[in-house]
Amino acid sequence: MSKKQINVGLIGYQFMGKAHSNAYRQVGRFFDLPVDVHMHTICGRNEAAVKKAAESYGWTNYETDWRKVIANPEIDVIDVSTPGNLHAEIAIAAAKAGKAVFCEKPIGNTLEEAKSMLDAVQAAGVPHAVFHNYRKAPAVALAKKLIMDGRLGTIYHMRATYLQDWIADPNFPLVWRLQKEVAGSGTHGDINAHIIDLGRHLVGEFDEVVGTLHTFIKKRPLAGEIDANLGAKASEKMGDVTVDDAAMFLAKFKNGALGTFEASRFAVGRKNYNRFEINGSGGSLVFNLERMNELEFFDNSVPEETHGFTLIQATEGSHPYAGHYWPVAHIIGYGETFTNLLADAFTNMAAGTRIEPDFVDGYENQRVLDAVERSSETRSWIKL
Repeated sequence: MSKKQINVGLIGYQFMGKAHSNAYRQVGRFFDLPVDVHMHTICGRNEAAVKKAAESYGWTNYETDWRKVIANPEIDVIDVSTPGNLHAEIAIAAAKAGKAVFCEKPIGNTLEEAKSMLDAVQAAGVPHAVFHNYRKAPAVALAKKLIMDGRLGTIYHMRATYLQDWIADPNFPLVWRLQKEVAGSGTHGDINAHIIDLGRHLVGEFDEVVGTLHTFIKKRPLAGEIDANLGAKASEKMGDVTVDDAAMFLAKFKNGALGTFEASRFAVGRKNYNRFEINGSGGSLVFNLERMNELEFFDNSVPEETHGFTLIQATEGSHPYAGHYWPVAHIIGYGETFTNLLADAFTNMAAGTRIEPDFVDGYENQRVLDAVERSSETRSWIKL
């Protein structure tokens, strides 16, 4: 019996478009899906560039107008992988057209946009997903299982950092990610959003936050077209940086746990250092994306003479997602987190069940982002 074909339209072809394309290409090869996923159309404004992307990434068609992609009756899923200023308009139009909507994070540039996007998909009754892909690393999924199984007991602390250094050079050009009118925010929305989502996913909902946002370099050379690896050529003209370079905040969770969250693009030597530690009465967990197949677990229930952190290689066939790839200890990488997310999304779509993470998660994440931003402005604790 043949499977139902799901046709995907991807809006955006740069860094995230490349990552999403790879996931769509691989998901049916590594997972036995209940549907057949077809890479129908990729869309971008630069015709020569998007045509090349379609050929390189494996898309059947390309388009330069996202409205035509949404209007195409053959397309079932619209994936929004554009800069943030276009997310809301495209996602809302797609929902109104009856399409399933997948979107990069943060789903909106503002809390109001995120709420309008959530309202649109709920009113239309269409499936929706947000690409908080780090939930889908096998080690993180194992951490979630250990927490849900009660192995950490009462959770007291989460300390999370997401550190990069790719704009530490003051001569790095003013790409769109450094412009508030396009990106919405800087480090805060780009990478703080990821560790906020991991906080919600692993510990629980946020109750109260106090934080600060800071910009170290106020002016940068204007940029030419950005490439798929976040770089761009600099010009001699200068422009204003209108987003944050670093963000940090304290948090109180509704379940009583405390959290510290720090994100920076000025942590020289740190390339993609997404690390968290969670401490509970029954033990502790440590994860670092730069060693993403590993999870450290301290089990407080074992005899004292054998206390110590155990290094788990989350590559066994019994570990979440790992068994779909290679034999034990043959590690997977960054790209597979997107593949795992899509495997869950298409499986849940076919079953008519909720996709996680979805726009509800995207909106709740945006509530925390917004509260921290307001806290930085008022220099006070903000209750969610």
